[in-house]
Amino acid sequence: MALTPDQDSGTSLEADYASPTTTKTFTHPLPSAATTSTKDKTNYLSALRKSVVKLQEEVNGFLTTRMEEDKSLAASAGMKADDRAEEENYGEEKVEDDG
Repeated sequence: MALTPDQDSGTSLEADYASPTTTKTFTHPLPSAATTSTKDKTNYLSALRKSVVKLQEEVNGFLTTRMEEDKSLAASAGMKADDRAEEENYGEEKVEDDG
């Protein structure tokens, strides 16, 4: 997740998802924080907080959909998925224990 300059609105909150088969960028524009007045800072931080919550909801929804698609593909290939392990490790690199 990052705050990035945006030519149109000043700044945007952005998160990038990348996998071997898919990439997706989630972006939410933020109001300009051009002035240093307390009111402007408060408005900016309020908008940032709302954008973070929306971004989390979008990313979670996207990942849930991806998990369901992966589970469906695995089922059609005759593989059984461990739902709990998949949910805990989704998007993470799986590391095998040697012991």
